[in-house]
Amino acid sequence: MAKLRLLLAAILGLLSLVAGSATFPWGVYAAPPDPYAAARQHMVLHQLKARDITHSKVLKVMGTVKRHLFVRPALASQAYADHPLRIEEGQTISQPYIVALMTQILDVKPGEKVLEIGTGSGYQAAVLSHFTDQVWSIEIRKSLALGASKRLKALGYAKIMVKHGDGYFGWPECAPFDAIMVTAAANHISPTLLNQLKMGGRLLIPLGSTTYYQTLTKITKTPKGNDVEHLLGVVFVPMVGKILEE
Repeated sequence: MAKLRLLLAAILGLLSLVAGSATFPWGVYAAPPDPYAAARQHMVLHQLKARDITHSKVLKVMGTVKRHLFVRPALASQAYADHPLRIEEGQTISQPYIVALMTQILDVKPGEKVLEIGTGSGYQAAVLSHFTDQVWSIEIRKSLALGASKRLKALGYAKIMVKHGDGYFGWPECAPFDAIMVTAAANHISPTLLNQLKMGGRLLIPLGSTTYYQTLTKITKTPKGNDVEHLLGVVFVPMVGKILEE
């Protein structure tokens, strides 16, 4: 009987992570309503749609992924505000607008292989996974990598592959990639990452000073060389590791 109670508690705990209901022999269990659903829709309407986020699927996904589950519980009430939030190891989770904008710019298609540099809490990877089932993410801070991997699996994002390592070197075993997203500031682009990009692939990176502000830059690999687009000013935490030695 005790084991049965534990099993039921585990089932109900999992159901509480998602909205909806499940039918059991003894009746129907309805998951509690999402207390942040209205805040998420307000975010989509006023922070994203009211600005320059026009991609319909990006808007839908941003209204679906539960950002409050990727921040510290004490900050959950601020999860859908238009600013970054501190996570562990002195890092941040980007503001929703930047996540949506970078996702829109990268324009990932179903079946494409995507590499993210800088897993953080796992939120951006979760968003990307709604566009393709082939998402790899590298995090240089071991505790963040382990935490994000555990969190993503618990929330049903089991297909996202998270690795502890230095993003400067990419993920050669899984290359080449159709798209690479760097979510930390760098003063130059790793040639290794460029080599792991498919022909026609896109790389998005905050490029410039790692102590002040950067320019969000998109590089498209073409037969004639790299097509570089400087898009807008941004502020990201700095990339660390090998890049600091170059």
